[in-house]
Amino acid sequence: QVQLVESGGGLVQPGGSLKLSCAASGPIFSINEMAWYRQAPGKEREFVAFISKTSSTNYADSVKGRFTISRDNAKNTMVLQMNSLEPEDTAVYICNANIHRNSVSNAINYWGKGTLVTVSS
Repeated sequence: QVQLVESGGGLVQPGGSLKLSCAASGPIFSINEMAWYRQAPGKEREFVAFISKTSSTNYADSVKGRFTISRDNAKNTMVLQMNSLEPEDTAVYICNANIHRNSVSNAINYWGKGTLVTVSS
């Protein structure tokens, strides 16, 4: 069974930094697009950052210039480096990946369970 597991969340003061990681495991042939989403308490899930298989990136306007997304295709991992964190960044951060389990099947969209980031003094 393919799984996405996030790590790296925690409590950080405003202006601080955190690095989130997402590791994909299981029967994986290849991974297409990967992305981070977040969901704050009482709010809908929102897009944060995207990275293609060739490492083209896209960011939500609210995090542009502060967050950096990257991936390691050999290790099936993805990282979100978050700098200059603000209280408004408080949310559960969720990993998303579009994965081929073998060479003939269609890609399936998978989601992790999330890691909590709290930005507070």
